[in-house]
Amino acid sequence: MAKLDKNQVLIFDTTLRDGEQSPGATMSLSEKIEIATLLDEMGVDIIEAGFPIASEGDFEAVSEISNIINGASVCGLARANKVDIERCWRAVENAKKPRIHTFIGTSPLHREFQVRLSKEEVLDKIFETVTYARSFCEDVQWSPMDATRTERDFLIQVVRIAIEAGASTINIPDTVGYTAPRESALIIEDLFSNITQMEEITVSTHCHNDLGMATANSLAAVEAGARQVECTINGLGERAGNTALEEIAMALRVRQDILPFTTNLDTRKLIQASRLVSTVSGFPVQFNKAIVGKNAFAHESGIHQDGMLKHAGTFEIMKPEDIGLIETNLVMGKHSGRAALRKKISDLGFNLGDNQLQDLFVRFKALADRKKEVYDEDLLALLSDNSMSRNDEFLQLIDLEVKCGTKSPQTAKAKIALEGNQHIVESTGDGPVDAVFNAIKKVFPHSAQLQHFQIHAVTEGTDAQATVSVRLEEAGKMVTGQSSDTDTVVASAKAYINSLNKLVLRRKKKAPNAALN
Repeated sequence: MAKLDKNQVLIFDTTLRDGEQSPGATMSLSEKIEIATLLDEMGVDIIEAGFPIASEGDFEAVSEISNIINGASVCGLARANKVDIERCWRAVENAKKPRIHTFIGTSPLHREFQVRLSKEEVLDKIFETVTYARSFCEDVQWSPMDATRTERDFLIQVVRIAIEAGASTINIPDTVGYTAPRESALIIEDLFSNITQMEEITVSTHCHNDLGMATANSLAAVEAGARQVECTINGLGERAGNTALEEIAMALRVRQDILPFTTNLDTRKLIQASRLVSTVSGFPVQFNKAIVGKNAFAHESGIHQDGMLKHAGTFEIMKPEDIGLIETNLVMGKHSGRAALRKKISDLGFNLGDNQLQDLFVRFKALADRKKEVYDEDLLALLSDNSMSRNDEFLQLIDLEVKCGTKSPQTAKAKIALEGNQHIVESTGDGPVDAVFNAIKKVFPHSAQLQHFQIHAVTEGTDAQATVSVRLEEAGKMVTGQSSDTDTVVASAKAYINSLNKLVLRRKKKAPNAALN
């Protein structure tokens, strides 16, 4: 492999693997391909596309992404056994730049309770499996899972063995978000001090955000010598999530004075990537999220507003356009045409095909008939409406009538398509939303439990669209659906149906037994 510039940092995106492990963040094949394509366009160096042994769906996704990605390396994850590694190779073998990423738990807790191996057995397993992976692929990455809770002398041993077996990248995962910045740096420094071969390979860092320090820990590791950062869009990931790609990208860009490192990222695509991943996953971005949150460039304080009017640099360390956030003066309404809509959508960071634009235009016109003015936030809500009717959906809402008010019971009458066959059902409930959900359940009986139901207004005013999020749990697996409409009950129905469609998709996937890094 070509030698990196000493100040270049590789971006390893694991949104499609670690990000999808977030409870409820199930993604379809077409959605994964759309995200992977955008990651490639924005200059991500390595895309971890999935865990091929986990299910046929994961294998298919990694294989399809391997076939279409032109710039980035495509990586698959494999546990430390030959079956996993061979399956991983079959998934990535057609990639222009394939990578196998294999791992094993190395901390005392993981050795005793997860892999159930002695130190000597772990060392033997590492040498055997990394050597086997290298027989398929020159680009092999290896990770000691729970590295930050592994005894330092043993961590040095396992890393040395992995390098001797042929690993070209060594990743140091903070699997449970346990470390802190100084310790994160010390671990990397210790490895460089004690293993001479470290200078010949790429050192990577993979941090979780359980204590809110994932980005700080990753940057500390970079300062200590790591030259690959594993991250996800919006910080998506298990528990509290992973290091956020957008935070790493902009920290390295803004603080060149103390972080003199470069990446291949086009940061102008960050807001587009954030919105796409939020749409696909059903996970809304918190308003005060760094870089890509709705309030990241908003100023309400009088002092701040006064400063901004005099010079934007008084209270902004980044320009909105640096992340692809562009304000426009193009007002949209019921008289706006396709050309204006296409221009507005392009300004918002999206490039839609003709069929996608036509679908959006129809829904935009329907919304414009109900609202005097359609704001950027309204269009983003339409774009993020992952309950849009598609012919391949398991369930579709065709029509809905609801009776509600002070007199009970509240009733719902719905026309719903189940695998293309339409059903008309009626039901009652404790409120209109409960009645609607009961009606849908008549068409598609299930045992999933409602874990989360949230409504928020997209814009101000009584005619504002409502965005509804619905999270369901079945057999320990969660799915999240989201939809928007000026009618809150309709938005609730579509979000519930979207979550059920994801539940059907989730049932087709079998999660691995082992915890992942």
